[in-house]
Amino acid sequence: MRLFKKTGNTMHILCFPDEEVEKGEYLLIEDEKAHKSMIVQVIDIEFANVPGVMEEMLRSSSIEEFVEGEDDDPLDIMSHILYIQDARLLICKVHGTIVNGKLTSESSWLPSRTHSIIRKIPTESLVKLANIEGSLPIMIGETRDSFPLAIDAHQLDGRLSIITGKKGTGKSHLSKILALGLADYGAIVVILDLNGEYTSLGYNQDGSKNRYYDKIKVLSPGKTFKVTLYQTNLYVIMRTLVYALGLPGTSAREFRHIWKFLEKTGRLTLHDLGEAIQNWKCNQHVKDALYSRYSALVNSGFFTDNMAEAISFEKMLRKTERNGGGIIIIDLSDTSPSDRQMVVEYVLAKLQEALSQWKIRAVFLFAEEAHLYLKETYWDDIVTRMRHFGLFTTFITNQPNTIHENIYRQADNVFLLNFVNEHDLQIISRAARADAETITSIVRDLPSHHCLLLGKVVKDFPIIVKIRSLNVKTMGQTRFFFAEKREI
Repeated sequence: MRLFKKTGNTMHILCFPDEEVEKGEYLLIEDEKAHKSMIVQVIDIEFANVPGVMEEMLRSSSIEEFVEGEDDDPLDIMSHILYIQDARLLICKVHGTIVNGKLTSESSWLPSRTHSIIRKIPTESLVKLANIEGSLPIMIGETRDSFPLAIDAHQLDGRLSIITGKKGTGKSHLSKILALGLADYGAIVVILDLNGEYTSLGYNQDGSKNRYYDKIKVLSPGKTFKVTLYQTNLYVIMRTLVYALGLPGTSAREFRHIWKFLEKTGRLTLHDLGEAIQNWKCNQHVKDALYSRYSALVNSGFFTDNMAEAISFEKMLRKTERNGGGIIIIDLSDTSPSDRQMVVEYVLAKLQEALSQWKIRAVFLFAEEAHLYLKETYWDDIVTRMRHFGLFTTFITNQPNTIHENIYRQADNVFLLNFVNEHDLQIISRAARADAETITSIVRDLPSHHCLLLGKVVKDFPIIVKIRSLNVKTMGQTRFFFAEKREI
């Protein structure tokens, strides 16, 4: 390999036919005179545009068609011409410089064309050099050179992460690996499970209980997850009514008065709330608005007056922390869209309340397809303000256009699986810690269950990894009608 040219942050390297290089691999350009080495990543491979190659190919093909006989090439010129025709040009992005064995972000210097030696750098060497694994490793899978890659759980702590890829590429599988890895280190993980894909994480593939069984709690709203109004303070219920059920401002003020009256008289139950709304002296339109929202609360089955069947979400969070971490799964698969928003608002409000009062240290929130149940007004709130309280979110989606651009710009980590749609790639390329050209070039060629890791988890060195298998009952597989005769 020979250094050809450098334009901005892009390096062009000539690669010859006997040198095997793949897209996504890292190369080390060692300048012997400068005593420096530059690290670059191959993002695309093209044929070298050598003058005269097209004419030579056209000439040789026309001769082969019309001229019969044996070639006489005593100087073996044709082999050299063919060798040049197969030469490739590697388009590479500069990622740093090694000086005296230490990695720096410097990329302004120019290596020598004549004195530089270019070779592949193994992923293992890069991981050690950049200190990617850290002290709390979570095993993700294997790189293309068969190196088992682990990321540091510290790089998920206090961070905003996004997992995205087209349907069936392994997004949920990867999120399960991350969630279980965090639980291993004592973290509290709350998963908003839209399709019931996480409910069997406590079981092995053969149906037997695994080591996570006692660390996992599954809550199904209206069944195993019910709350009383007494457990729900005014802030939480107001947020639920306004943002989940769209209660107007005038009606919200009247509801506040009703709530405080019932709280003062010690009659804070669903039954008493319904009677109070019907008997409250206020405008009839306001009364109708309040009663329709009250009916929604009752019909959801999420609220109850029976203390025996009610669960304290806050106590569950504290117990999970005392027991050395675990995963709380909110199973939203059998919940209607309106009830789903109600439950999510309740959970978020309770999380914020517990975190702001230091009842728990921090929570890792995994949100599957959050755009289906999270109001737009709360995206920024979760990403910015609640982040300071200790709520660290991972968004999982196969529709990248549903995530706001400012969230991509604030993302610390992006886990990218295969995309071929140009519009989707353009949206993802807005991630602040990623190079747009790297994303659009590499991601479109990723095989299924391969992921491009970007951001803090890989110290801004994009790495392709094949996601490891997981010996848990993962759920979420597509159910087929012609399963027996289906070709793999």
